[in-house]
Amino acid sequence: MSYFKSNIDAMTPYVPGFQPGPEAIKLNANENPYPPSPKAWEALAHISDDELRVYPDPTGAVFTAAVAETLGVPQSRVLAGNGSDNVLAAVIHAAGGPIAIPTPTFPYYETLSQVEGAEIIEVPTDENFRVDFDALAEANAAVTFLANPNNPTGVLEPLEAIEALARKLDGLLVVDEAYYDFCGVTALPLVDTCDNVIVTRTLSKGYSLASLRMGFAIAQEPILEALFKAMEIYNVSTTTLLAGARAFVDQDHKNANAAKILATREALAAELTTRGWDVVPSGANFLLAAPPERNAEAVYERLKERGIYVRYFKQPRLADYLRIAVGTDEQTAAVLAAL
Repeated sequence: MSYFKSNIDAMTPYVPGFQPGPEAIKLNANENPYPPSPKAWEALAHISDDELRVYPDPTGAVFTAAVAETLGVPQSRVLAGNGSDNVLAAVIHAAGGPIAIPTPTFPYYETLSQVEGAEIIEVPTDENFRVDFDALAEANAAVTFLANPNNPTGVLEPLEAIEALARKLDGLLVVDEAYYDFCGVTALPLVDTCDNVIVTRTLSKGYSLASLRMGFAIAQEPILEALFKAMEIYNVSTTTLLAGARAFVDQDHKNANAAKILATREALAAELTTRGWDVVPSGANFLLAAPPERNAEAVYERLKERGIYVRYFKQPRLADYLRIAVGTDEQTAAVLAAL
């Protein structure tokens, strides 16, 4: 006997990257290897007793104001989330299905759809992992998810194709820009001209705040009003809102860290290519790459034996590849030496 819905019993849960001990080289969750802004630490150090005693602002105004000022958008078009995952879940709660996703992509979209019991329409990418925009448009789902750059492939799609897709869809288009800080390509301008576009971002990657769980969405006001109804009350803590706001306005710190990551990414890609690896061009802070012998699982296990953790996806189209997050130069050198 089960106490739960049939779709919950039947689903496979999302599997996060393994959490090794602090002595390991952890490159399996696309985390930023550099410290967050000192301004975030200042915010945390000056939290008052009253700020801990009472509930947080349900609108997250201190954070949404920082985002609005920094990005030059109206504050009314910014919605704070407990990580961008929180916003993604609210979209499906509010809009239902069917859900269209290009595959392979971030598997949590499928997890959220299964929890909601929504139909999932998978649209395979081509041999180079490029999105089939015509097929996505033909699916015309209630919600279409598009990670740009994509995870786990790192592929970056052009804004022109995204805009054309948005104009063909009757439903919502969610452009997940979790890795925007490493590519600079954004669909934010589409929010002004397409009332069905939602842009989501996170502070986990570029801002080194994965532990705090801070994300947000930008969309036209009627969309955000609906999403707010579907979100948990007091969904983002005061500590997270304050630290997130201070970190977000410190664009210089974030950009300096991103520049170091991009330089290391290009050096790693060049070296792997020289060694015969098949490296997918990336717009993110990771590389998807296949070893020459296409023995990715064996390489993954051997790296693990040496305390180096990358990500292996044992599934069709990805089984030959490893996803390697870009660490520090020292961590990257250790990976290359082990390989």
